Amino acid sequence: MTGAAVAAALSVLTVVAATLGLGSLGRRGGTTPGDLLVASRGVTPLWNAAAISSEYISAAAFLGTAGLVLAYGTDTLWLPVAATGGFVLLVAFVTAPLRRSGAYTISDFAEWRLGSVAVRRTVSACVCFIGWFYLLPQFQGAGVTLRVLTGAPVWAGWAVVVAVALALTLSGGMRSITAVQAVQFWVKLLAVAVPAVALLVLWRLDGAGTPAGPPVFGRATTIRVQTESAVRVSADTAVTVRGELDGDRHDGDRVVLSAGQHTVGEGAELVFPRGAAVPHAARLPTRSGRLWSMPSERGRDHALFTTYSALLAVLLGTMGLPHILMRFYTNTSGRAARRTAAMVPALLSLFYLFPALYGTLGRLYTPELLMTGDTDATILTLPRKLAPGLSGSLLVGLVAAGAFAAFISTTCGVVVAIAGTISQFLRGGTGSFRAGAVFALAVPLCVAGCVGTRNAAGLVTLALTVSACSLCPLLLLGLWWRGLTPLGAGVGLVFGGGLAVAAGGAGLFLGPRHGWTAALLAQPALVLAPATVAVMVGVSLAFPRHVPPRAGRAVARMHLPEEFVVH
Repeated sequence: MTGAAVAAALSVLTVVAATLGLGSLGRRGGTTPGDLLVASRGVTPLWNAAAISSEYISAAAFLGTAGLVLAYGTDTLWLPVAATGGFVLLVAFVTAPLRRSGAYTISDFAEWRLGSVAVRRTVSACVCFIGWFYLLPQFQGAGVTLRVLTGAPVWAGWAVVVAVALALTLSGGMRSITAVQAVQFWVKLLAVAVPAVALLVLWRLDGAGTPAGPPVFGRATTIRVQTESAVRVSADTAVTVRGELDGDRHDGDRVVLSAGQHTVGEGAELVFPRGAAVPHAARLPTRSGRLWSMPSERGRDHALFTTYSALLAVLLGTMGLPHILMRFYTNTSGRAARRTAAMVPALLSLFYLFPALYGTLGRLYTPELLMTGDTDATILTLPRKLAPGLSGSLLVGLVAAGAFAAFISTTCGVVVAIAGTISQFLRGGTGSFRAGAVFALAVPLCVAGCVGTRNAAGLVTLALTVSACSLCPLLLLGLWWRGLTPLGAGVGLVFGGGLAVAAGGAGLFLGPRHGWTAALLAQPALVLAPATVAVMVGVSLAFPRHVPPRAGRAVARMHLPEEFVVH
């Protein structure tokens, strides 16, 4: 193993050991259902804000944002802005009233507010699908990280994350993971900030300039393709090929890649000369420096629609993420929940200063990732490119530690949210919670192999889209409008959540589409989210006799000062 691989492996082992150690400290308060689900409602605002920020800085934030900037340009920076802005809406409209409802989970809230077991079950299904979509990029990110840094098979990364998440959630639930996540936020911030500053200094010393034109290879570069890939070449390029190219076998032959699309076989090696234009994976746009640096010009069909739809999905989806909302139940009061939510945007803004830098430097030093489509590896590969020696190995180790802290932290939070929901279908108690945790991990693990080289941020957007089109409308209307009926909520959840899940599944398992079909399947939130609200309101108004008799009291309880609420 190389020095960088050894440093990465040691860092991952250190993170795993420290995580399990912190989790064991958090378990000392007991393992009652209140401990497992909401840590006995005793978490302080700053501690909880750090834990929420850690939970939200997932594979998408740690790896995916830099990969999106590398591939699509600076317009993708609107996504972290929307993610942070979602918490502003959360603190304004959701946190305190939801906390005053007294419910442990969103499913509990739905049944308490609407008095319907059927709505509760529909909400539980939405929670599970959102969580499963959210777990996929964590598994993918863990597999990519270990493969890129150590050469291990992708399933090894999945195994590490699953084992640690099970150990924490099965033994201590929310009480265990709170301590882990709060500490891991600062680990992740350090892991992304220190290498970023070091790379920025090395870039200035290197004098490589800025990515003003189309990406080119700065030096003779050998690329080994992990899986069969379709790539697009912008100009005739002479390369040396070892392996299969366009169905023909080559053994070190000199081949001219003509402009257009080519198929590179699994395991093939291509050597590109210095200054050659970088081929792009067929699914990625070819962006010049001008287009790369301009917003809303993504090089795809209906770019403006997909951009705004993605922004809306992230903005509204954040308000309905089950594993984030559960965190506000752990605060001691509604006022503490509001303070927690107010701190989160500041912590996230601090973190998001750095991924854009990695994506920009990636255009100069790791352009080959545009050909393999493995753009999530940008932050993992840059330290070795700019600092090949001991310093680069140390930076790689730090990045690996932060990456696995991100995967484990988010996975634990999602598993607790799904397990708490599933346990309500069983007999309840700690045994049901633990069975739910196993089931929560098993489903996405079965389909993780189908993800391929999809960007982690794109995968997380699937989860946020389902959230924006189901739980977000339910929460806003349930918290602020007494006229919402069980029938209206149920029909809206099935309509919006069902179509969003179908669109996400089609994007994962069906082939590429074009035109409006591709745009709507990739980013349906701009259509589905308003339509879901309209369906919930329209059905509720059409059948006003179905308004629960206690709706007025329930809404009043959620908006009165907490000291006046009788639990």
